[in-house]
Amino acid sequence: MSVPFLSPSLLSDPKPAPGTTVLSNARLFDGTGAPVRDGVSVTVTEGQVEAVSDAADVGEGARTIDLAGKFLMPGLIDCHTHLTIGTEPQLAEGEQALRPGVVGHMVAANLRDALRMGITTVREVGAHGDTVFEVRQAARYGAFRIPRLLVSGRLVSASSPQASHFRDMYREADGPDEMRKAAREQIRAGADFVKIMTTGARSVEWENPGPAQMTREEVAAVVDEVHRLGYRVAAHCEGLEGTRLAIEEGVDTIEHGFYLNQAPELLEQLAGRRGVLIPTLSFLHDVAEHKADDWTPHLVERGGYNVEEAHRTLTAAIDAGVPIAMGYDSAPERLAASELGLMVAAGMTPFDALLSATSTAAYALGLGDLVGTVEPGKLADLIVVDGDPLDDIRVLVDGDRIYLVMQGGEPVAGRALEATV
Repeated sequence: MSVPFLSPSLLSDPKPAPGTTVLSNARLFDGTGAPVRDGVSVTVTEGQVEAVSDAADVGEGARTIDLAGKFLMPGLIDCHTHLTIGTEPQLAEGEQALRPGVVGHMVAANLRDALRMGITTVREVGAHGDTVFEVRQAARYGAFRIPRLLVSGRLVSASSPQASHFRDMYREADGPDEMRKAAREQIRAGADFVKIMTTGARSVEWENPGPAQMTREEVAAVVDEVHRLGYRVAAHCEGLEGTRLAIEEGVDTIEHGFYLNQAPELLEQLAGRRGVLIPTLSFLHDVAEHKADDWTPHLVERGGYNVEEAHRTLTAAIDAGVPIAMGYDSAPERLAASELGLMVAAGMTPFDALLSATSTAAYALGLGDLVGTVEPGKLADLIVVDGDPLDDIRVLVDGDRIYLVMQGGEPVAGRALEATV
């Protein structure tokens, strides 16, 4: 009998909750694309969804939770975050230097807060050092409960200005063979996927994102090696030349990609092979508006242009049929669902925005067989919301409206649990 492959993130999942729980009288958004249904009961057994029906069938010994018409949906999935950026405390002059391990505690607290908001899976796409690996391992052994955490390890990049800017976050490599070795190193370290930098980034003012930062042969080597080993590849993409290489060489997810409206043939190709675009609007708005005081004038000016292009690209990608997944790319992680508000403001329907944070996000991460929808056989990662995100998607960032969060069938957070304390 063959044993299915489990990535490190799945090996770190908490044990499923024992017994049976019936969530009755729910307004259900199941994430499959089907219309929302009222008066639905969802039966959860041993951590998985066992049945979805119009009437509760409560067996002996089952626990029943009457949701009284509250909104039930799959747990939220954030496909793009950097958990150590902005997490390290800013010390005043004369304060004691940070001790080793303090940032890990801050990351863990950030993730626990995210779980409280119904974010049950997070993909970390570039962190300083090994902190996020350490947090994930501590969670596996019961130190605390956090969202399922997918980790990229070091970002695989050609020699570049940004690698010197972000300490111990990059693995610089030059040439196809060295790129292949760098990808293997991340998987050896316990990465769930490999992220490459096909272009420069808008977060370093002396880096030009226009030219491709990797050659076609380098991109192809990483994609070939990572796919051969059964993993996925994410690509940081800004300028069109690097984005073109990523799409043509078969990268699984395009991170940012905000100039793609200028190249409709690339959107058509991405849609044709079901590659996923992760727009990350929140960070773009941070640079241009919300946190402009933190950035140089040049980056703020460029940020305004990037916001406009990203909005055009989102509309063009929707029209082209490109799968779109939610990625926050900002902080704190508990507010990741605010990305959905920006996506709606840029032209996405609230229904499709919810899909981007559930089933499409699960597909993007290779977890579609496990999470992302409320269907029999899926893990019971669920949120109950006191309000309707389809009427006002902002309820997902209001902690008072997050009534219950279940992870693997276990009630782990939410106002319903806090009210009983």
